[in-house]
Amino acid sequence: MPNAIYNVPYPVNEPVKSYAPNSPEKERLLETYKALRSQDPIDVPMYIGGEEVRTSEKKTISPPHDHKHVLGKFNYGDASHVNAAIDAALKARKDWAAMPWEHRAAIFLKCADLLEGPYRDRMNAATMLGQSKNAFQAEIDAACELIDFFRFNVAYMQQIYTDQPESNPGMWNRLDYRGLEGFIFAISPFNFTSICANLCAAPAMMGNVVVWKPADSQVYSAQVIMELFKEAGVPDGVINMITVDGPVAGDVIFKHPDFAGLHFTGSTAVFKHLWKEIGANIGNYKTYPRIVGETGGKDFIIAHKSSNPEQVATAISRGAFEFQGQKCSAASRAYLPSNIADEILKSVVEDVKSFKMGSPVDFSNFINAVIDEKAFDKIAGYIDYIKEQDDAEILVGGTYDKSEGYFISPTVVKTTNPKFRTMCEEIFGPVITVYVYPENEWDATLELLDSTSEYALTGAVFSTDRYAIVHASQVLEHAAGNFYINDKPTGAVVGQQPFGGSRGSGTNDKAGSYLNLIRWVTPRTIKETFNPPTDYRYPFLG
Repeated sequence: MPNAIYNVPYPVNEPVKSYAPNSPEKERLLETYKALRSQDPIDVPMYIGGEEVRTSEKKTISPPHDHKHVLGKFNYGDASHVNAAIDAALKARKDWAAMPWEHRAAIFLKCADLLEGPYRDRMNAATMLGQSKNAFQAEIDAACELIDFFRFNVAYMQQIYTDQPESNPGMWNRLDYRGLEGFIFAISPFNFTSICANLCAAPAMMGNVVVWKPADSQVYSAQVIMELFKEAGVPDGVINMITVDGPVAGDVIFKHPDFAGLHFTGSTAVFKHLWKEIGANIGNYKTYPRIVGETGGKDFIIAHKSSNPEQVATAISRGAFEFQGQKCSAASRAYLPSNIADEILKSVVEDVKSFKMGSPVDFSNFINAVIDEKAFDKIAGYIDYIKEQDDAEILVGGTYDKSEGYFISPTVVKTTNPKFRTMCEEIFGPVITVYVYPENEWDATLELLDSTSEYALTGAVFSTDRYAIVHASQVLEHAAGNFYINDKPTGAVVGQQPFGGSRGSGTNDKAGSYLNLIRWVTPRTIKETFNPPTDYRYPFLG
């Protein structure tokens, strides 16, 4: 076998296509979207080892913006399928872990090239249909960010393996980076196709085997992800996809002695529950499991009195309402100074009134549907609550309709109470609440912001006064894992803004950097001595 020190291709962020009118990419994507929508209903299996597993229990897949239309069904499993997926993963583990790293790298680099080329339109169209993302939101997520995850993570893998210790004369110290001893359980959300694939791919890239449970509402694009993995050459059993009830999966996985790690994105409450389950079963495991999670957010925008009002307004309009606010990074609360608040809010209201809402097939629609009826009812409940309160008013929006799709109009709320319910609780929908503070109470408002929410994911400060920016950066040091200066608090790019937060927002292990990948290896130190001593006596004994 040849031996060499390999350098992977230098990663560059995937260019985002514009999908402008009459562009070839728009025509191709529309054609693919319409073809997927009109094809015969599909039957999405579970992928366990090399088998496509189907069951007698089926669940319907429908577009959130057209819930009467049936795209197909997916197969729902039980505990036996969870056990089968674990067995398949453990069977694949030895050969996969022993595979030279450059060959694992090549597989995921091929994933990137396939997604850049023949899979791009299908992955984007599936995300538009199944998750109700407009073309641009699908492009930056399902295509560009996922391509970036594949390419940049390969480079980070090389970076990690290259990090080696020093050696004194007469010895050679080395580190090797082993995959974890067991299997990884990946639980992914509905809102980002790229996150779903990366939760599986990042541990697998480092030599681990994975059991993946996607959200029920993301299964349509999850099938495309599994097909992409298979075509790129991910061996059978390395990544297994199961669609089962969460507690059923947890009851098997968190009691299994070979459980080695959890890679999670989802709600704070669920993550805390899973952590407790792992803790309760800690005596069952061969190793201490790695727990990596990115959870909720109550992300903020705070403007200083020196801010440019139009810049703040655009950050609110984009940061709060792109993908219907269904981003863990979405702006959900804003603090505006009294001297420019009216001007900012006037612009935001004008923006919201100009938004078009409807199906992603119409590229002029900025707003689409929320993911499902459960989310719709939760968000509508918040809006109804707001309407009943004396210390808050709806400036624009506040309507909803689920007769054809789960449509909620973008809603801007103004409150006189900085601890109003929607200033504190995560909504995960197109609702932002604004508090207007006295323009000269910057310091007090920073302290108020920092103490209002349990979360610490993303946040943005706007100012043209550098002293104000410096002070905000210091006071809000732990309020956001991704902190933005004069920009909206969304849109982190792999390789540029590693993503993750702390407090109630997760373990801050920074997807899109080496910091995440290093959690999926267990280093071994190797010391080799070239001329070992032959006498136990040290010189001091003489």
